[in-house]
Amino acid sequence: MKKHPVGFRYASALFEYAQENSLLDSIQQELDDVTQVFQETNLLDEVFKHSKMTSEEKKKIVRESFSSKVSDAVLNLLQILIDNRREQLYYTIAESYRSLVFEAKGIAEATVYTAKALSEEEKQAISQVFSKKANKNQLLINNVVDKDIIGGMRLRIGDSVYDGSVANQLARIQQRMMYGNVSR
Repeated sequence: MKKHPVGFRYASALFEYAQENSLLDSIQQELDDVTQVFQETNLLDEVFKHSKMTSEEKKKIVRESFSSKVSDAVLNLLQILIDNRREQLYYTIAESYRSLVFEAKGIAEATVYTAKALSEEEKQAISQVFSKKANKNQLLINNVVDKDIIGGMRLRIGDSVYDGSVANQLARIQQRMMYGNVSR
């Protein structure tokens, strides 16, 4: 994900506050909860975009919806975004905050493409092996079933791709057969 400069500044400020007050996980959970509400209700995408919706009305909705469910830090973030007419940056801020927390904890997200769904034991084994290769403490595995893989797996961690799929091996064999064993 490409960092939005303004959204990243908001996320960094929230992250620094959370880190100083030992609230990294609780604020992450609150941001996840707010994200879920926004996605389920289309509050950001429809209600807040209405031309007759004033900043005060938006802030009132936010206070009524979240004041008893989130910390003052998250509530203040939402209200500042409304004041600055940047509420559309919320998803970017939440994602940037998650990235900062993961970086601080040595966690990375990995997408694993396989021909069939992985069991929890297989995900755990992949996480253990590739977390060392990626110099991370933990990998969170997202399994995507892709029949074109044929067998094996392709794993993406950030910008790094590890391709041990049968489809990739067959493509390499085909290249060697067409062009010979020329080293490039």
